[in-house]
Amino acid sequence: MDSQTCHLTISTSTAAAVAHTLLLLIQDDPTNPCSKIEAANEIRRLTKTSQRCRRQFSAAIKPLVSMLRSQSPEANEAALLALLNLAVKDETNKITIVEAGALEPIVGFLQSDNSTMQEHATAALVTLSASPVKKSAVGASGVIPLLLKIINHGSPQAKMDAIVALSNLSTEPDNLSLILQSHPIPTLTNILKTCKKTSKISERCISLLETLVDYEEGRVSLTSEDGGILAVVEVLESGTHQSREHAVGTLLTMCQIDRGKYREPILKEGVIPGLLELTVQGTPKSRTKAHTLLRLLRESPYRRTELEADTLEDILSNIISQIDGDEQSGNAKKMLAEMVQVSMEQSLRHLQERAFVCTPCDLPICASEVSLK
Repeated sequence: MDSQTCHLTISTSTAAAVAHTLLLLIQDDPTNPCSKIEAANEIRRLTKTSQRCRRQFSAAIKPLVSMLRSQSPEANEAALLALLNLAVKDETNKITIVEAGALEPIVGFLQSDNSTMQEHATAALVTLSASPVKKSAVGASGVIPLLLKIINHGSPQAKMDAIVALSNLSTEPDNLSLILQSHPIPTLTNILKTCKKTSKISERCISLLETLVDYEEGRVSLTSEDGGILAVVEVLESGTHQSREHAVGTLLTMCQIDRGKYREPILKEGVIPGLLELTVQGTPKSRTKAHTLLRLLRESPYRRTELEADTLEDILSNIISQIDGDEQSGNAKKMLAEMVQVSMEQSLRHLQERAFVCTPCDLPICASEVSLK
């Protein structure tokens, strides 16, 4: 056996011995709580970046969940952080943590006056809510209204994590009903109104909002909220590429479901300039959605074949003629002119590129040359 192989064997044996010792220490022993806390802290450290250690320490999950019910805040924190690391990128551990009964104490920590424990609990829910198998169980545990409270009153990090957890939970239909019952739209629109439009929290909010407007309760709540649609329009104008895609998707969903009801409220908030910009500068999905929404914002409904025969200029002329207010109309016309200019420049560049790469055999043969033998 060479020295490298020998070193690897010793290292593996040492790691196994350490794991065995820690698992013994973490077992229920009310006479020595300090050793359990130390073991939990060490498990947390070892599982922070190592997937192998997460597998190795899966047997510690049940004792750690028991520590969550301890009267010692220090034990609660050590156990919760160790469980958080054990759950990261490990679906089996996520399932085991939930089945071991961790959700009940975690829900309690969400209601704690201790902001640090509240943050840790919210972070744990981000990870557990990502489990496809346990999304329903997490949603049914009563966390959804508590997460909305944290979005309203928690620390910046807790707010972000709460929105991510809600987004994760929203992919489960049963959870969507629970989310809508908690009336999240005022909270989400308030975040959109007050935060930086290019922030991650704005991106998460508008993504969740796009999901919620698939439901009548979500659409009614958004239009009833003072400045609700305007908040979406502002993200469409100034958000990240991803946020703008979700924003135009939100408005498009509303218009596609009930064009007669939502067309006027959307137009009223001056959406046209932002949509025009998206048709030129947005992502491929954004451009398609913006074109479709512009067509739906026309006054008269047309069959699809008739719509596709129209140019964007025709559609915009129709819409602009119906917009109240000289300023909005003027902005829309200015944006249209700029868009047409950009389109012409792009077309010219395309023609120049084609001419540059064209070879003699690509050129059309003149009639006079064909007649010569």
